Amino acid sequence: MTALLHSLFKSESSLAPLALRVPAGIIFAAHGAQKLFGVFGGYGLEATGQWMASIGLAPGYLMALLAGSAEFFGGLFILLGLLTRPMAVVLAFTMLVAIVTVHLDNGLFMSNNGYEFGLALLAISVSLAVSGAGRFGLDSWLQKFLSSENKPEVAAA
Repeated sequence: MTALLHSLFKSESSLAPLALRVPAGIIFAAHGAQKLFGVFGGYGLEATGQWMASIGLAPGYLMALLAGSAEFFGGLFILLGLLTRPMAVVLAFTMLVAIVTVHLDNGLFMSNNGYEFGLALLAISVSLAVSGAGRFGLDSWLQKFLSSENKPEVAAA
């Protein structure tokens, strides 16, 4: 079990993931809040669910709940650097579905509702899944905590 936890929280000691985590976490959380709560100009869960059903993602309400939750909670976790690798994998999958089902037929550019933005978020998510949270993520702190718990005690002389 400890080996699983170590691999889950393992992270590069670099600062580079921080530069990806902060903006991506904010963007994902905001997009999820649009879907779940109807804030920031979003339509909320019911309307987003109806739209998802209309494009063939049924049941729409469940798909909206899953996508919104992945984005909102995944974004918050990414921002904090907590469970970064699994959250990044979930977000990468979410972006892949969005690209294929919504944006791919519109071409690359955002001006045509293309997949440009989704592709950038997919790339960030894949990068974070590979690197982990980096030096200033909660994963690094948890990794150090788990490592210190498993050190054998030294007998007093």
